[in-house]
Amino acid sequence: MIVLILMACAAHAIRAQTADSATAAKDSLLRASIFLRPLASLLVPGTGQLLAHQDRGAVYLAAEVYLVSRFVQLDREAVREANRFKELAFDIARRPYLPTQRDTIFEYFEQMERFPESGRYDAGSGSGFVPESDPRTYNGAVWLLARRTYWEDPYVPPDPASKPYQNALQFYWDHAIGPSFQWSWRDHSLEHEVFKESIRRSDDAFRRAQNEVGLLLANHIVSAVDALISARLAAVSGRDATMHSTIAPGFAQVRFTLPF
Repeated sequence: MIVLILMACAAHAIRAQTADSATAAKDSLLRASIFLRPLASLLVPGTGQLLAHQDRGAVYLAAEVYLVSRFVQLDREAVREANRFKELAFDIARRPYLPTQRDTIFEYFEQMERFPESGRYDAGSGSGFVPESDPRTYNGAVWLLARRTYWEDPYVPPDPASKPYQNALQFYWDHAIGPSFQWSWRDHSLEHEVFKESIRRSDDAFRRAQNEVGLLLANHIVSAVDALISARLAAVSGRDATMHSTIAPGFAQVRFTLPF
């Protein structure tokens, strides 16, 4: 009789231990699933929802594919237009000056857009250095700015050995276009207009591509937050919970659905 009682107690203890182990394993899997789905959606939007058999995961995934393809398209367009305006600059505006370098910083091409000519770097005919004085050219505009910055009267030169004159000259040397990068669109006004339009198209395409990157990041974050909230609500309530987000210009809405 005592043996039977001990055997019954042992069997009960084994069943209790097995139940506890199963409960612990279930809780461990539940905690893992709470973080698995958000991490999956953060890496690839929609995968966390698809792991939970939620059809809206396909929407996040489709949005990701569209945004990536749109970014690639805009980036290619920007590079294509950039190559076009650089070739025009080299072959038309810079060719008379026998350029040795095809490319430089973007600000240089922006100045080529604003000014039809770079102007001479050294306008002197003798041994002395004389800055470009025509303000319609880029170098002439730089020299005018230098004079306005350092001279008491920009149209009355001080002594060339004075500090104001030397400061203005140093400013000119630091910012003027040198002989290797001079340009002129003279007699090429049509090509200059095409150059300007290519710069505008390239800049616009780069800007829109950056906007697509922002939307890509937003898609990753919204999908991850959706998966996290749904997983936590489902874990607490024991039922599948979903989050529905609507984003439009001037309007944003987030709704949660919990079946009973």
